[in-house]
Order: sequence, then structure tokens, then C-alpha cells
Amino acid sequence: MEKEGLVMEMKNCIEMEENSKKPLNGTYKNGKNGHTHYSVKVKDINHHKNQSEEAEFEEIPLHIALQTYISYGLLVLVGYIKEFFGRISGVNVIPEEKGRTGYAPLFSSFESFYTRNVFRRIRDCWNRPICSVPGAYVTLMDRISHDHGWTFRFTGTRTRCMNFGSYNYLGFAEASGPCAEAAIETTKSIGSSVCSSRHEVGNTRIQLELESLVARFLGTEDAIVFGMGFATNSLNLPCLVQKGDLVLSDENNHASLILGLRLSGATIQVFKHNDMRHLEKKLKDAIVYGQPRTRRPWRKILIVVEGIYSMEGTIAKLPEIIALKKKYKAYLYLDEAHSIGAIGSRGKGLVDHFGCNPKDVDILMGTFTKSFGSAGGYIAGNKVSFVCLVMRITNLLRVETAAKQFRLTNLTLVSSYLIGLR
Repeated sequence: MEKEGLVMEMKNCIEMEENSKKPLNGTYKNGKNGHTHYSVKVKDINHHKNQSEEAEFEEIPLHIALQTYISYGLLVLVGYIKEFFGRISGVNVIPEEKGRTGYAPLFSSFESFYTRNVFRRIRDCWNRPICSVPGAYVTLMDRISHDHGWTFRFTGTRTRCMNFGSYNYLGFAEASGPCAEAAIETTKSIGSSVCSSRHEVGNTRIQLELESLVARFLGTEDAIVFGMGFATNSLNLPCLVQKGDLVLSDENNHASLILGLRLSGATIQVFKHNDMRHLEKKLKDAIVYGQPRTRRPWRKILIVVEGIYSMEGTIAKLPEIIALKKKYKAYLYLDEAHSIGAIGSRGKGLVDHFGCNPKDVDILMGTFTKSFGSAGGYIAGNKVSFVCLVMRITNLLRVETAAKQFRLTNLTLVSSYLIGLR
């Protein structure tokens, strides 16, 4: 019943926004080149700043940082001493590649050293096998080690634990209940996959309905859905930027964003995590100096940030980023993989959390794998951006063989499941 209530609340939010002609804060009007001019009240700016300040964390005390680094250094030193005497005594625990002369090594020696001497000692704290869905509680399979973490043996017992490490934020990923039942019925009625890309087999009604629902929920003009969350970033960013473009990327951005930017051929500059002064300096330098050597202006400047940084737990200072983006006429790409559905009074992510206008974010990206307990991802924004994106996706994503393997192959099931959440 709680899930049904949440879904009804999301549905009501969409209807309320469609009936309302006012934005959340201030007023906005269309300007030239597809840009939106947005005026915000002074009290709203102060409110945004206060919310941004709340996301800050305390600095780590110096003595704790020193103890951590000293302990890490001792583990590494003991590891080198142990392996040195191991070679002398003939007890060599270092794996050696045989018959690989003339080939590139298959693994890094230092990474293997770290695994053997540091991570092995404490690895029972992670990688614990579970035999249940990642709900509020998980069932662990108990195991023991008699050789200091080299091998493990299952005891045959199980332990039920509270789950604090899952992306199942809203509890939709359960083995029973309305979500599981909807997935089963969808699989029986229309199957689990169209087995190919849209470029080959076209669109299905349910996929188009899902894209329309995502756009309405986010308050954007259009949306495109994809069959894999990681690929939503890594395979779409090369369609948005290319050689001659500048990307300003937060230093703590996810690997999927980094991979996509590297594949794009655009120039990438990194700014300090959530440091708006450093970001503004990068923007100023980019406009003043232009491209290296030629000093020509950049074709476009794209700021890439995440809503919630999953490893750090920090929240992007979206109002300040939007202000800088408007001031220097840049574009903004916001990854809401972890924030969509998890924060905001209506579960609409960081834009909802800060009460910003969705039209101020050029590209909104998110996944269905976290809060929605499904698979795939989406990109949403205005129709002008999507005309260029769809044209390049048609040429790059929907044709290339590597992309075909996971591009939209499971969206039939995903679409039906997510639409059923209404």
C-alpha cells in the first residue's frame, strides 16, 4: 500500500504541474537561441544557498588522517618485507604469467600486491554473498576462513541483516508485491525483449509511452530511454560533445561519465569537487583564452556534474551551478542517477530538492536501476537539444554493433514495469 500511495503521489504531482502555469520560483520567458531567461526572488536565492551549505561535511581531523596514512603505509611495508623473504625462502605467493613473452601483461603487479597484502586481510567486510533480494533486510550466507582471507568456507547457516548498502531506495526491488507481480504479468503477455535496437525493429507503443511519462514527470519537453544505465552516459556523451568543445567535469564524477567524455574527443578540464570558485575560474579562462594554440572560441562549453555523488554522499550545488551556467552561456549536463526518486519533496531529484526550474538544466540524465528498481536509463531536456541528439544517436548508437547488444533490448519489459508503477 505504501508503494501505491507513493505512485499516486507522483501521478498527482504531474497533474498539478500541468494545471499550473507558474514555475516553482520566480518567472521565466523564452529568449534567443533556445535559452530561457529566468528571474528568481532574492529570498529564493538565499534559501538555495542555505540548502547548499547544509550539504557540506566536517573536515577530517588531522590526527585521524595521519593515523590512517601511517596504518596504510605499515601494511604496505609489511607486505613488501613478507614477499621479499618469501622469494628468498622459495615460498612465492606472487602469480607469474607463463608463456606470455612478447604480450602485454594481463594484470598490474602493484594492484595484485594491494589485493594480496592489504585488501585480503579485511575483504570479509565486503563481497558478502547474499541469498535474498536487496530490500530493507538481506540474508547473508555465513562463511569462515582458516587462512587469513585466502579462501572461505560456507558454514551452511544464514544471517538476516539490515541493509544500508543498497540502491533500492524506494523498496521497489522486492520478490513479492505489486512490482514483482507486474513484471511477471508483463513477461507472460509481451515477453522480456525486442531482441534488437530501435534502428532495426522500430519503436513499440509501450516504449513511447514510457518516454512521454518520463518527460511529464521531470517537467521537460522530451525524453529518450535506454536499456542500460551505464551506457546512457558512456554512449550518449559522445553524441553531445566532440572535438572543439570544452567539458568542465567535477573531479568526483562517475566512471560512466568519464568514459563517455573520453570517447567524445572533446577537451576535458576537471574542477575541484563542488568548488564553485574553481568552476567559475575555469569558465572565465575558457572564454578569455579559448582553445589552446589557435585561441579560437570553444564551439560550446558543457558543465557535467552529478546530483548526488554516491561515494562521497555530497549534493551538487545546483542553484549556483545554474547561475554560473547562465552567466557564462554554458550548457549543463546533470546526472541524477542517485538523486532521482530519492530526494525532493515530490521525488523528482535535485531539481525538485532545490526548487529550480527544469528548463534551466539542458540535459537531465537518470537511471531506472536505483529508486525505480528496474533497468535502463533516460536522458531528458528540451526538443531543440533532442533533435541534434537523436540525429547523432541514430548514426552512432543505434548502428554500431557494440551498442546494439544492450541498446534498448530489454526496454519492452522495463517500459511496462515502470508504466505500471503509476
